[in-house]
Amino acid sequence: MIRAISFDLDDTLWPVAPAIAQAELDVHAFFSRHAPAIAERFPPEVQRERRVALWQSRPDLKHNLTAIRRLAVEELFTGAGLNPDAALVDGAMEAYFTARNAVQLYDDVPTVLPALGQRYTLATLTNGNANLQRIGIAHWFAHDFSSSRFGVAKPDPAIFAAACEQLELPPAQVLHVGDDAALDVRAARAAGLQVFWLNRDDKDWGSDEPAPPMASTLHGLLQWLGH
Repeated sequence: MIRAISFDLDDTLWPVAPAIAQAELDVHAFFSRHAPAIAERFPPEVQRERRVALWQSRPDLKHNLTAIRRLAVEELFTGAGLNPDAALVDGAMEAYFTARNAVQLYDDVPTVLPALGQRYTLATLTNGNANLQRIGIAHWFAHDFSSSRFGVAKPDPAIFAAACEQLELPPAQVLHVGDDAALDVRAARAAGLQVFWLNRDDKDWGSDEPAPPMASTLHGLLQWLGH
């Protein structure tokens, strides 16, 4: 029996690429106004490359995208020959988060999530740094689990185990729903959870493991659950 459902966020409840792209442009615009030396030396694509390189070089922080991003912003100052300015770092982070959380929910989300919430305990389980309060959907979820909070990221089974522990449910009574076949579906299944693949883009399963239940919209999840 399924008693709780955990949802991935990015590319499961909303497309993340447009929000991230706008956030990076807004950070660059912030620097153009307040630290033009940074904006001139590091256009958005270069900032992105430097941040990815930093993320790859800091396995101790791979679970915390906010910490990586803040460190990357601080390094832009030193890279431009400036001393990091705490107020400007905070300002750049706020410019990022304002746009990063201005997401456009998929059309099925506002209908299906409240309906599921009447029958199940709902939670989020993400490696990202979206803010449910700022997005305006925190009221749909009883729990908000993130890799930055747990200190490990999907596909590590520890994050699924920790979420189940806080839900006070055995993994077999928790259903995880996500878009990523490896990070969400195979990882949650390996941790003992039930799984549902929200395959919005008709991706290949890409594994010899038995394919999970799947659909291209949350309406398919409702149907699979028998509602």
